[in-house]
Amino acid sequence: MGYDAPMKLIGIGIVLGVLIALGGAVFAHRDAPAPATAAVAVAPAAKSPLTAADSAQVAEVLERVQREYVDAVDAPQLIDDALRGMVGGLDPYSSYLDAEEYADLRVSTAGTYAGIGIEVSTADRALRVVRPFRDSPAAAAGIRSGDLIAAIDGTPVDTDLDAAMARMRGPSGSKVVLAVMRAGSELPLEFTVERAQVDVHSVSLVRLDGDFIYVRITTFSDTTALDFAAGLARMRRDMSARPRGLLIDLRNNPGGVLESAVEVADQLLEEGVIVTANGRTPAARFSMSATPGELLTGVPVVVLVNGSTASAAEILAGALQDHHRAVLLGRRTYGKGSVQTVMPLSSGRAIKLTTSRYFTPSGRSIQGRGIEPDEVFEDGDAGMPDLEDPRVRQTLASRDPAVRTALELLKGRKARSGPRGMTASAAATLRK
Repeated sequence: MGYDAPMKLIGIGIVLGVLIALGGAVFAHRDAPAPATAAVAVAPAAKSPLTAADSAQVAEVLERVQREYVDAVDAPQLIDDALRGMVGGLDPYSSYLDAEEYADLRVSTAGTYAGIGIEVSTADRALRVVRPFRDSPAAAAGIRSGDLIAAIDGTPVDTDLDAAMARMRGPSGSKVVLAVMRAGSELPLEFTVERAQVDVHSVSLVRLDGDFIYVRITTFSDTTALDFAAGLARMRRDMSARPRGLLIDLRNNPGGVLESAVEVADQLLEEGVIVTANGRTPAARFSMSATPGELLTGVPVVVLVNGSTASAAEILAGALQDHHRAVLLGRRTYGKGSVQTVMPLSSGRAIKLTTSRYFTPSGRSIQGRGIEPDEVFEDGDAGMPDLEDPRVRQTLASRDPAVRTALELLKGRKARSGPRGMTASAAATLRK
């Protein structure tokens, strides 16, 4: 794979500590150089871009707030808040990160973390369990999909969901007590969960109709590309014949490690550009390309997308579409096409700053536009089936209308998305 910039590109879309919270940004992560000694690394002093008048204005506001605000406010807190406002006001994706937030960000892309191993949603101002991860402490304790977390260590979950999620974090070996409301139970159920190191596998594979492979990628972490390749290898060993088709499900995928998305694309492409980016600095201008060695050569591919397919997931979808390697089925994607660079600061802090915009192989910018699917399909992307349940895996195509329609496309039948059926371009792509 060719890289013109030595930076690690990742996308925020998950916050891991005890859970995954959906988001949808892509950013480039540039690690701070390791200090030569054990001394604390301090950023070099920079020449202030502020004029004397600007500095006086900032000092005046800080002094007034500290002296006259109704409650006492510490100067460090005021500075942090000022930095958040300065960076966060640039665009929806730039932000200032304190030490804890920066640590969470680094953990979110590693594919492993210390916690209880659940995915939650914060819909309706509540913490609802989407699923416990396979073989996780939460699964072992009996936590189920659909459970509503009512209290953590005796403290009710209120409107401050970030604080509630923080209370579930902790080192391996420590314990947390969860009070859970479950359908069919009038009283809360209590679970004591011992935190442990959790491996998050973002790739799930299911064999459909004997000769077809379904792959769901929920997000892109450091381990996604390896899990994708290893899963396909296992599946092919179990099949008596070559796969007749591959279905990649990127619905509700908020992004993640951009390099992992590029590596997945590389495994399905023999050559060609996968993504380019353009910005003001040399580091913000880069290009990534496929290398020889395509997996599943000649096997037709359909990719499921929807309005929550974002950032790194859009890069994968756009690359496969532009190279006519896959047919995209579903709804227009989210449209997150800018790159953020994480710049470490002193004291464990960092800023995440938009530094460039990326483009698909054909030169398309998807920022604010998204990617139009080759075949429109409006139904079947709400309430994604739980692939942890063996019964669901065995009946996936019958349970999920989008999967069923994608399978029909792979089999060469007409799509049921409209009266025209499969478009000529989509049919030609599947015949490749």
